[in-house]
Amino acid sequence: MASRAVWKGQLRLSLVSIPVELHSATQSGARVSFRQIHGPSRKRVRYQKTVPGVGPVKSEDILKGYELGDDEYLLLEPEELDAIRLETKKTLELVQFVGACEIPPLYFDKPYYVVPTDDLAEDAYRVVRDALRASEKVGLGQLTMRGKEYLCAIRACGDGILLETLHYADEIRKADPLFSSIEDDPADKDLLSVATELIDRKTRPFEAEVFEDHYDSALRELIERKRKNRKTPRASLGEEERGAGGGENVVDLMAALRESLKKDGGGTAKKTSRAGGAKSSGRTASKSSGTGTKSSGSKKSA
Repeated sequence: MASRAVWKGQLRLSLVSIPVELHSATQSGARVSFRQIHGPSRKRVRYQKTVPGVGPVKSEDILKGYELGDDEYLLLEPEELDAIRLETKKTLELVQFVGACEIPPLYFDKPYYVVPTDDLAEDAYRVVRDALRASEKVGLGQLTMRGKEYLCAIRACGDGILLETLHYADEIRKADPLFSSIEDDPADKDLLSVATELIDRKTRPFEAEVFEDHYDSALRELIERKRKNRKTPRASLGEEERGAGGGENVVDLMAALRESLKKDGGGTAKKTSRAGGAKSSGRTASKSSGTGTKSSGSKKSA
């Protein structure tokens, strides 16, 4: 299945803006996943948004509420949230650079591949990639995606560029309360020597392929054994369930269709358009006469 971009915009370095898009670097479907089945009826468990005393509600009638305390919420309209215009919705500007090993591992959240959107952007893209690799630096910036502004780290990764979202400082839990009871006395020298020797013996380059998800493998073996056993209980979707689909908005869609049937005449749907992001002040990268040499891949720094 082709990868779909989760964000499109400009990667800006000073006055140069490079059209890029982000693709998730991880696969959520790589492991065994399950559906919840109601044992007695053998039917899938579904989830719907409901309100006490009202029942199922439409998605368009749901507002975001900010809790003020004492079970009181401040309501925000979708239009008010959309009106918050941040340049980071369309532009990721590299505002600072740090050493590749300066960011503590606990700040890293999720990785994305940064890809140039067209051939015209590749020259400038390669320049930024090679500069990051040569300087052994990581670029820092921010972008807005899925209703949240992320702190991001940009680094060279093989033939391309890797973006990793970072936690903000106030999202990191302090370790002192957890570690404060551990004694500060140094370890026994003989024991430390043996432990260090064991570490040295087992030290080798990192290769992710060496490690296997044993639980996932065991699950697949269990599923295969049970699949071959005709006595294994099975659940089959009825006609009603197959037509319902698997989304959470099944009830909302059915309600909307029924309301449409009740109307005498057909209305004309109003076309809505979202305003574009803030215009970039930088120049868009254009193809130069020089040719880029494909560089060898380099391993990501820990």
